[in-house]
Amino acid sequence: MIGGMARSADAGGAPCLPEPTGSLPVGSTFLWLTDAARPDPWAAGVSMRELMVTLWYPAAASDGRRAQYMTPAESELLLAGAGVAGVPRDVLSTVRANSVRDAAPAGDRRSRPLVVLSPGFLHPRGTLTGLAEDLASHGYVVAGIDHTYESYATTFPDGRIATCLARAAPRRDRPEKVVTGRAADVSFVLGELTGADPAWAAAGLIDPSRIAMAGHSIGGASAIAALLADSRIMAGIDMDGSTVALIPGRGLSRPFLFLGKQENYTPGSGLITSPDGKHVKGSVLSWERDWELLTGWKRWLVVAGAKHPSFTDLGLLGDQLGIDIGAGLRGGRALDITRAYVRAFFDQHLRGTPQALLERASPRFPEVMFCSP
Repeated sequence: MIGGMARSADAGGAPCLPEPTGSLPVGSTFLWLTDAARPDPWAAGVSMRELMVTLWYPAAASDGRRAQYMTPAESELLLAGAGVAGVPRDVLSTVRANSVRDAAPAGDRRSRPLVVLSPGFLHPRGTLTGLAEDLASHGYVVAGIDHTYESYATTFPDGRIATCLARAAPRRDRPEKVVTGRAADVSFVLGELTGADPAWAAAGLIDPSRIAMAGHSIGGASAIAALLADSRIMAGIDMDGSTVALIPGRGLSRPFLFLGKQENYTPGSGLITSPDGKHVKGSVLSWERDWELLTGWKRWLVVAGAKHPSFTDLGLLGDQLGIDIGAGLRGGRALDITRAYVRAFFDQHLRGTPQALLERASPRFPEVMFCSP
């Protein structure tokens, strides 16, 4: 169905993503990039950093082959790692996406803003496809990065499968190492897309003065680290991720959006009392700390009924596959909300188009609440 409404499955029973809400056809391709100047932070003895990146982009109309959502190995390892039973292990490789593989890009030179997407820990970049396709249908080039050895599986074109070595790192040090490494990954990818010798033949479409980033979970937390590390990134979004990188005392003046679930990110709920009477820090504390240091345009939105996967494709696909994630909000509705607010943010801050959706509560989305810490 048109307008972002989720289909339950295609005619063959395979899970599928909702169609994009924009008017432009969407193409996608992948890049296999190697940063020879940087050793891999997780694989001992590996002197270079390899990354798989998917690009979604406005395309010329095409009836070509649909892009694969993820590989069978990625599906199998993700479902096994998450402890999901009762569905075929390769089922996520059968998800019907909307982009056409290697369709001809469309647009004038330097006409397309660029958005970088960073997935949550353990999740491959494909889990943000529903958001990426929607942004591309509205004229954005979107780069989704697999941060190698931080997901259950990353498949390389030569057949190698990188698994999650990062889980072996000490828990105390892991978050800071992840966000620092992801900021470096993002900067490298930006260089590969906007430098003098770009890795993508159609990179001339990208306007290097209009770049932003969004991420889910620790990918969202990494947005702050990336903004602090790279002045090319104009704005950022954290979707349901406790932040890690410390903003310096001078503050961060670029636009930023917090978008999270109500149960963890409602201001003032930062201390949770455990049954033994001890106080445990809540996720909201990192947002409250950072809020004071975000000195530019900012918003803090929470979504009633959402769970952590609700801001990705996994809530929607879980509904279609009969997997209960415990959310009070249907996965298709959650993806509608995520698409609407993320695109409104980028339209306002990369295109200069004011968005009423970001100024006050909307009757279109009564689940979304504006917070004032």
